[in-house]
Amino acid sequence: MPRVKTGTVRRARHKKILKRAKGFSGRRKNVRNATQTLLNAADYSYRDRRDKKNDFRRLWITRINAATRQEGLSYSSFMHGLRVAGVDIDRKALADLAVREPESFRKLVDVSRNAVS
Repeated sequence: MPRVKTGTVRRARHKKILKRAKGFSGRRKNVRNATQTLLNAADYSYRDRRDKKNDFRRLWITRINAATRQEGLSYSSFMHGLRVAGVDIDRKALADLAVREPESFRKLVDVSRNAVS
């Protein structure tokens, strides 16, 4: 069987890795470390695409809680009141209302308060 030299193929593969490693600092961008760093980066990006959803939910809950506390109500009792009242708004929309339209949010707090009591 004849010997196969992988010069151009190997160089192309190496260039592809180094191109993806642009922006890394130190030796991680131009030495063998780049391959390992890219594998880790791929793992992190896969994991964090899922974690991002949890992070945003946590942020929305924090914003809603802060707005409801200003109205003298806790987050859990506010959400319970909305559920009892049959108001079906997701946390993303509620957090947006709390930040951008405090008057509308105040009306929702009143609806929640009246539904529970």
